[in-house]
Amino acid sequence: MQSNAIHFTNQKNHNIHLYVCKDYDTISKKAAGLVSGMVNVKPDCILGLATGSSPIGMYEKLAELYRDGITDYSKVTTFNLDEYCALPEDNDQSYHYFMREHLFAHINVPAENIHIPSGCAQDVETECRNYDAAIAAAGGIDIQVLGIGSNGHIGFNEPADAFIGSTHLVKLKDSTIKANARFFQSEADVPRQAISMGIGSIMAAKKILLIAHGANKAKAIAATLE
Repeated sequence: MQSNAIHFTNQKNHNIHLYVCKDYDTISKKAAGLVSGMVNVKPDCILGLATGSSPIGMYEKLAELYRDGITDYSKVTTFNLDEYCALPEDNDQSYHYFMREHLFAHINVPAENIHIPSGCAQDVETECRNYDAAIAAAGGIDIQVLGIGSNGHIGFNEPADAFIGSTHLVKLKDSTIKANARFFQSEADVPRQAISMGIGSIMAAKKILLIAHGANKAKAIAATLE
């Protein structure tokens, strides 16, 4: 696997491992190896998962590892980063649908171990509190998978001087709505709100795996590291 590794410690004493890979397939194999390695060492681990284009290749590799009998996900518990508000779970643009199509239909995580925020919850504040409580009750996330937007957003957390720590309701910015419009029939169909883990919830994970691909992510990665 062709990748260059750089290891360093930031000002908050976080150990950072930066892997620079030659192409998306290599990135996906490396990421899948890190996640499957966690599962193989700790079969009942807690995985934090993400949607978007960045982790799709990794999910394909994780499914291959299951089909080849290398990794068993039967004791794994998962928590997803976010979900649009007001989209039914069977809507093909919901993140419930995305995760079924790209991962859960292809591996053996029990349905009762899969957790994704409900964007159709009648009481969103309670849904958010219960989501964080469920993560804590499970023992915390062992490895949280992330993508990153070209402007540096993580989940639906936009870059800001101050971040909301816990899972919360987000009013989507116009730039995010326009960026996501390509997945919908029109910009008017893009939900205006979403539920997202907060930066505090994300940073509480024992390990974080951030996947980025393409020249349009270079500035965001540089700014994140710096």
